[in-house]
Amino acid sequence: MATKFEMSDLGKLTYYLGIEVTKLKDGIIVYQERYASKILEEAGMSDCNMVHIPMDPSLKLSKAPQEEEINEKDFRRKIGCLRYLIHTRPDLSHCVGVLSRYMHSPKESHGVALKQVL
Repeated sequence: MATKFEMSDLGKLTYYLGIEVTKLKDGIIVYQERYASKILEEAGMSDCNMVHIPMDPSLKLSKAPQEEEINEKDFRRKIGCLRYLIHTRPDLSHCVGVLSRYMHSPKESHGVALKQVL
């Protein structure tokens, strides 16, 4: 490729677009620890307690018109951040997908579920 395009060698890949890369003798590990920490920091949850299950499997979310709405812009931003995080955390895909259904009119129950995922 260097014969066809102007290129420069920046060394081994270690960090790119929020994704950290570590090469081991038997493979490569990609993770987003710094990005995940940044998400928690922006949400004011840096010192939160960890959970083993990001979303209760029996949780039933709905549009719930009787519930009070929460800040739509903030909810969307957090969901967007989590959608980028699932590149290295596929275990969060289902939770983020479910919460993404309520981005247009998030209610308090959706905010509580999002907080659990975070």
